[in-house]
Amino acid sequence: MARLNSYFWNFIAKKYSKDPIIDQKAYQRKLELTRSYMHQNMRVLEIGCGTGTIAIAHAPFVKQIDAIDVSSNMLAIAKEKLIADNISNITFTQVKLEDMKTDPKTYDMVMAHSVLHLLDDKNVAIARIKKMLKPEGIFVSSTACISDHRALKFFLPIGNALGLLPLVRFFSPKELLSSISGAGFEILHQWQPGKDKAMFIIAKKEK
Repeated sequence: MARLNSYFWNFIAKKYSKDPIIDQKAYQRKLELTRSYMHQNMRVLEIGCGTGTIAIAHAPFVKQIDAIDVSSNMLAIAKEKLIADNISNITFTQVKLEDMKTDPKTYDMVMAHSVLHLLDDKNVAIARIKKMLKPEGIFVSSTACISDHRALKFFLPIGNALGLLPLVRFFSPKELLSSISGAGFEILHQWQPGKDKAMFIIAKKEK
């Protein structure tokens, strides 16, 4: 399912960790919306956690966060942050979603930020996420929907074929919403803060 280029993410990890958040207002709004569905006894999975910024931001609001990523360099930075901030309720693990060993109905919430468009098949990933969630569990995603970008459609596949860039899938916000609702989720919240901005979705697993 996933062909995330771990070499690429390892290569950019240090720069990625230092880059400022471009739209701080939208970022904070997404954090607030996510936290409105959190509670102190919640167990959360974050897929594609990168350097751990989002997991660490949410750590005080839940019981446990299991965060996974394919990049060892990204996770090394994330673990350094844990030590620096003295956080004990996050585990960072290097593993792909399809290789993760977990029982069905394990998590109260699954987060996937900036990752669904980097997978071979988002529908397979969403179905797996649904299995991991408890009944009425919450799925939170923020996803680049770049189906209208002709230049990116031309250059990104070339970069991926050369091994220089990760795989990127092109789909519209409508197609993403259809994939999530079609998998058996109720869309609770959808927000695209501007043209060409990531589509932010909060959905609930149907019983």
